[in-house]
Amino acid sequence: MNVRVTPLDTQPVWEQEIEIVERKGLGHPDTICDALAEKLSAELCKFYYEKFGFVLHHNVDKNLLVGGSALPRFGGGEVTEPIEIFLSGRAIKEYKGVKIPVDEIAVESAKEWLRENIHAIDPDRHVRIHTYIRPGSVDLVDIYMRQLKEGVPLSNDTSFGVGYAPFDDLESVVFNVEKKLNSKEIKEKHPEIGEDVKVMGVRVGEKMKITIACAFVDRFVKDVEDYAQKRENVRKIALEVAKQFTNREVEVEVNTGDDLESGNVYITVTGTSAEAGDDGEVGRGNRVNGLITPYRPMSLEAAAGKNPITHVGKLYNITANEIAKGVVSEIEGIEEAYVYMVSQIGKPVNQPLAVDVKVRSQEPAQAFQGKVEEIVKEHLAQMKEIWKRLVNGEITVY
Repeated sequence: MNVRVTPLDTQPVWEQEIEIVERKGLGHPDTICDALAEKLSAELCKFYYEKFGFVLHHNVDKNLLVGGSALPRFGGGEVTEPIEIFLSGRAIKEYKGVKIPVDEIAVESAKEWLRENIHAIDPDRHVRIHTYIRPGSVDLVDIYMRQLKEGVPLSNDTSFGVGYAPFDDLESVVFNVEKKLNSKEIKEKHPEIGEDVKVMGVRVGEKMKITIACAFVDRFVKDVEDYAQKRENVRKIALEVAKQFTNREVEVEVNTGDDLESGNVYITVTGTSAEAGDDGEVGRGNRVNGLITPYRPMSLEAAAGKNPITHVGKLYNITANEIAKGVVSEIEGIEEAYVYMVSQIGKPVNQPLAVDVKVRSQEPAQAFQGKVEEIVKEHLAQMKEIWKRLVNGEITVY
């Protein structure tokens, strides 16, 4: 196995003059597309495994959301044209004479996710779901099925994955502010807060500015004055969370496009801009670690919905992040790690062509070669269990 430990000798992100971090929240149209793709993959994994004893080939990672039309108003408005969701990709629909209800699974899994995660949406009235899922190509399905003969999954793409650890304080602030605002606890106390919460963090020197776009649910907001108060509640919640993860100065602003005097404010019927203001697509949102980080290494791979058995676009991005976390937490003297992994199509998925682990430390990088190799080997050996962790919700990719 070609594992190299090399020095991470660039200036740490958290010491640079400017840094930008973004997270698209649970109800953002792009995140909805990722979530529905990943939910469908998980449901197919369960169905295939229960029916046949192993997971059949699928890549259901090509979803598109077309925003609807709505007339939000204080006290409650209406959706006039439903959100259109197109679930697309590849999946085996028949195996050894057994027909697999892929389209039915797709529709039901999408509605289930929407009911459980977007509290103000009615999937039967506000959403129209279309399925365009076809069987995979003969060559890719053949590569996939060779695992039954060879006993090891083979990479079904030549691609790469990247990861890093640990989060710095701006990354931690952005990630945890969105998580808090979209927690079940907050929704129970503040049902006016919709799930479409986007958090943009910008640090200039020692000062952070957090800009939040938060879709409020109109039926829980009486008027402009009530809106202004509830918007201020969001600002205070976010600021309280931020102070738990940084000692730097933090300023929080919410819905900076509002015009309170004219009453032009960010209210929605469903709690997501997908009802009228925005469209969505798989792969345009958060990376596998839940953030968009232009000052860090990132893969443009759309991981959500790809099969978790052989697709390195999913597996290597997950594994690279986990290797980076392991290197930092388990090896004394390493402050930070970047991990890069690359595959070759048709080769064993747990035998990457190359793994580059960049480490920041006082000692020479090569001093850690043995310990890093052990951590890499451990995580590659565990790769075959990733699909179960995804199905169980232990790992998310958005």
